[in-house]
Amino acid sequence: MNRQELFQQIVRKRSYLCIGLDTDITKIPKHLLELEDPVFEFNKAIIEATQDLCVAYKPNLAFYESLGSRGWKSLEKTMEIIPGDIFTIADAKRGDIGNTSALYARAFFQQMHFDAVTVAPYMGEDSVKPFIGFENKWVILLALTSNPGAMDFQLNKQEGGEQLYEAVMQKAQGWGNPDQLMFVCGATRAEEFKHLREIAPESFFLVPGVGAQGGDLSAISRSGMNAQCGLLVNSSRQIIYASTGPDFASAARTEALKVQQEMKNLLEETDLLS
Repeated sequence: MNRQELFQQIVRKRSYLCIGLDTDITKIPKHLLELEDPVFEFNKAIIEATQDLCVAYKPNLAFYESLGSRGWKSLEKTMEIIPGDIFTIADAKRGDIGNTSALYARAFFQQMHFDAVTVAPYMGEDSVKPFIGFENKWVILLALTSNPGAMDFQLNKQEGGEQLYEAVMQKAQGWGNPDQLMFVCGATRAEEFKHLREIAPESFFLVPGVGAQGGDLSAISRSGMNAQCGLLVNSSRQIIYASTGPDFASAARTEALKVQQEMKNLLEETDLLS
């Protein structure tokens, strides 16, 4: 999916919601465990209930890899039923020496047909460049994440006075353009979003941390939007685990609708929908 197609989805749905399919077999409704593929059945119900409210789905691969080959099969089946006009993100956080990264890129882009993959930048350019250059595919580079441990390295000052995440974002923009490269910017860092946008004015940001982690959607939206919205705000647990009963899909829709309505209001504050 290219940049314009993604923006058209945002405008059409009045939404920049990404739903994380962090499907934990220990947390899904018990009645699904009687089925042949409970993870897939859970995902299928969530997708059917929310596909008109979100512009992206983001499976976190750890939840599937932890189940071995049957988890990969659940993921493959999930990918097959996601509508083609919805952006798909492999939350894989890969990043290795060049020839290994090239194989990861082939796996996620050519075999699994994801639109984007999250990549760790800390092995440098040669570990990231193999993911860049696939037509209408995206690298989403970890920049300023939402977890408490981000303080350990990402916010450390470098010799020139810039913080490490700033150095990463500035350097990475020489590896790819805003039609190929997004950045992970955590919603729990709302105070940084104005500065993040100054560093990468045209780029899309994938924003985890809204919902269960307490990120402020209004604050990050008002500071972080650009001329094409430029935000994919992810919510996982708040939506997909809104209920653990038989009504889990309708409960997920209710929560997704709340987020989409807030996003619609925030978009209407701009000229993006006119």
